[in-house]
Amino acid sequence: MLKLEAICKTYRTTEIETRALDDVSLEIDAGEFVAVMGPSGCGKSTMLNLLGLLDNATSGALWFFGEDVARYSEDKLTALRRAKVGFVFQSFNLIDDLSVAENVEVALIYRGVSSKDRRRRIAEALERVGMSHRAKHLPQQLSGGQQQRVAVARALVSEPKLILADEPTGNLDTANGEAVMEMLTGLASGGTTVVMVTHSLVHAAAAKRTIKLLDGRVVSETLLAA
Repeated sequence: MLKLEAICKTYRTTEIETRALDDVSLEIDAGEFVAVMGPSGCGKSTMLNLLGLLDNATSGALWFFGEDVARYSEDKLTALRRAKVGFVFQSFNLIDDLSVAENVEVALIYRGVSSKDRRRRIAEALERVGMSHRAKHLPQQLSGGQQQRVAVARALVSEPKLILADEPTGNLDTANGEAVMEMLTGLASGGTTVVMVTHSLVHAAAAKRTIKLLDGRVVSETLLAA
């Protein structure tokens, strides 16, 4: 379970102070699919960074699958993130000079997985997203939808407990966007926790619950599916 208790996140410069999250408290159950919505600048990406252990809150408590991580060292947070979190981004974030298989492999190298096990898991991940036939291609040889499929494979190859998706369909056409949503829904059905930032009401409807943010605060929570 993920749990935020009275979370505040403030960014300071010499001239201005910006509160990105303001007294946010919420819980996300293991295996739940949650959509986070709100206008630009409302704190969505900041929340995702905190849940993914990429940033620390200014105040408040964060429970990450039963662990109170608020005071963990950066090394401990990095180890926990590598072991349990997969990321999917709007801009794909693939490495241009690596093949599809090598892009997926990066996630496993960081985790110290053996080469034999890496080969097996890469093949399984690419099969799940329908990209086995493109394993040796470079990212620029793929369409946007294919690149996002590879990004999903990279996120799931390490079998994470949590997938964080930041506008994963934002750069895709309707058909490819629906395909990515089917993958994320399938992962949640299989027990993976999925938290997705989106501006699409249609795609948010695929989630179990929608959380709406405004000015760094949770303004509503809507249960969308049983």
